[in-house]
Amino acid sequence: MITGFQNVPKIPELKRRIAFTFMMLVVYRIGVHVPTPGIDGVALSAIFAEQASKGTLMAMFDMFAGGALSNLSVFALGIMPYISASIILQLLTVVIPYLERLSKEGEAGRKQITKYTRYGTVILSIIQGFGIAFGLERMTAPGGAAVVIDPGLSFRLMTVITLTAGTSFIMWVGEQITERGIGNGISLIIFAGIVARLPMAVIQVYQYLREGILPIFLVLFVLVAMVLVVGFIVFMERGQRRLPVQYPKRVVGRKIYGGQSTYLPLRVNTAGVIPPIFASSIMMFPATLGQFVEAPWMQSVMGALSPDKIPYQVFYVALIIFFCYFYTAVTFNPLDVATNMKKNGGYIPGMRPGKRTAEYIDRVLTRITFGGALYVSAVCVLPSILIYKLNMPFYFGGTALLIIVGVALDTVAQMESHLISRHYEGFMQGGKRIKGRR
Repeated sequence: MITGFQNVPKIPELKRRIAFTFMMLVVYRIGVHVPTPGIDGVALSAIFAEQASKGTLMAMFDMFAGGALSNLSVFALGIMPYISASIILQLLTVVIPYLERLSKEGEAGRKQITKYTRYGTVILSIIQGFGIAFGLERMTAPGGAAVVIDPGLSFRLMTVITLTAGTSFIMWVGEQITERGIGNGISLIIFAGIVARLPMAVIQVYQYLREGILPIFLVLFVLVAMVLVVGFIVFMERGQRRLPVQYPKRVVGRKIYGGQSTYLPLRVNTAGVIPPIFASSIMMFPATLGQFVEAPWMQSVMGALSPDKIPYQVFYVALIIFFCYFYTAVTFNPLDVATNMKKNGGYIPGMRPGKRTAEYIDRVLTRITFGGALYVSAVCVLPSILIYKLNMPFYFGGTALLIIVGVALDTVAQMESHLISRHYEGFMQGGKRIKGRR
């Protein structure tokens, strides 16, 4: 693996892509510390310190935003409005024929859907921006200090414009990383936000150890559990079901090409980290607005939807399972795979080419996707519950681990593809390759 990383500087294009990705992420992290005008930062920090100790949804939202929400920076909304807009567009693609046609028109259709997603991102950012502005005007710190220095219409408009512009800029940064950098830009932005909070979490745990608040055996237990979860994630993300595919002999001109045996890999977790990200986005959108509604029924709902409560975990698992199946259906079409296989003369032994093959692939994919959905749900929920029960002083559960490991695997797999395509040795010895989720 060390040799593989040493080969990276030998490829100018790969080196430029990595440098561009790094610079874009630096720009994003700088923006996280640029505050929104009209906010008392000390009072807001006191409120979020209290929220973090309770393990609420706001603490989880702040984790995905990379700490931007607790600072109420220009990037406070994070990338979640873009993810929510993507969910809405993908759901509408299934029910609206026009969007379904666009999704099948290749690059031109994809660009049109991306444009609609951008419009939806701006609309959702405006709605969430107004909700946050109204809520901030009602919030007071534990000591009684008001969060907003000068409440009123001007503050609300300034907050909405600032937060919407910040989210639009993050969306642009993510698209630029995907196009000109290495890895998926949106996933890397979430990855950078989570990783950036690790040093502060380590320092906080060290301080708690010195003060005797946390026992040493408890910290060691959590560290061992995190290592085991990371190993389990790597094992499952590389897991796949291989369907044998046979190609007969072909005559091309005067040459006869012998038949070959290959396989169709079906990944256990085809959807990758998308389901927990989508599920978290769905849970956070109403919760963000509900934090600022003082109606008793809304407060009861918010209390039940706290991450340390059973109703939240049940709803979260249901959303993860739904999006595992939904995103797999969007990205993988068994009928198209079977049709292309039939055109090339390929077949699965024991299956008639065409419709029967598609049904067989769909049946196998449905079964392994269920196992993958249970794995993703367990990784996202069980460590989080464990951390809440142990009263850890920061939010860093299975969802964060799954995103970190999954995004790292995808990014390294893309880097290795660049190396191998230019006849360099990959990161693994013996001809093995690091497999991403795509």
